[in-house]
Amino acid sequence: MAEELHFTRAAERLYVSQPALSQQIRALERQLGAPLFTRGGGDVRLTPVGTALPPHARRVLAGWDAGRSAVAAALAEQRATLVIGMSTGPGRGGLRLRQVGWDDPTAGLADGSSDLAYVWLPLPEPARYGWLVVAEEQRFVALPDEPFLALPGDAGALREHWLAPEARGGRPARIGAVVSGPDETYEALVDGRGVVLLAEGNAPLLARDGVAVRPVDGLSPSRPAPAWRADDTRPLVRRYAEARRRVTAPRIA
Repeated sequence: MAEELHFTRAAERLYVSQPALSQQIRALERQLGAPLFTRGGGDVRLTPVGTALPPHARRVLAGWDAGRSAVAAALAEQRATLVIGMSTGPGRGGLRLRQVGWDDPTAGLADGSSDLAYVWLPLPEPARYGWLVVAEEQRFVALPDEPFLALPGDAGALREHWLAPEARGGRPARIGAVVSGPDETYEALVDGRGVVLLAEGNAPLLARDGVAVRPVDGLSPSRPAPAWRADDTRPLVRRYAEARRRVTAPRIA
């Protein structure tokens, strides 16, 4: 009303009727103990009290808007859902999470389809991510044949890790098949298309129906790790990472 100085236009702007607006202004004037407007000859003017009030009222309204925005943000954060990708078998530890094929070693972090992910190190473009090593596991080999089962080429450094070139004396691995998940790996094994290195904790996923798994000495351990994008500053992601760090630190210290 202080901006329009016209009851009808102010009522339309506020989506109320003119009588209702007039009643609210009179109630406010009674509460303040002084008139806010002078009316006469078709003109509406602000009184000295009416001139003094609007700056304070605007600050109150701005504070209310800021408070509503803060509440909305807090509620949105409480309702937020973290999408957690996994590139390991879903049977580990009773987890039921989003399964991502082995052709994406970041388990959905790279394309943003996962907020956090449980991955095997090393990751491609490691500067893009943060992670926390939660365990070190001896690498096993699942038999029975000499050609190796390999991850897809897009897996990059992780493909090399599971072929163990550092232990081959310069001889390249002979690839019998490319596999993108535990079911494909199992089928390739029982078909005799090759052997495969795997983490100790994943051995039960393949040790069935005649497939044998054995530890391999002389190889660096495999390292599962929850990971996140390094530039993701959302509080929910950071709190999850910090909580995981507190839980993990006593176990691997």
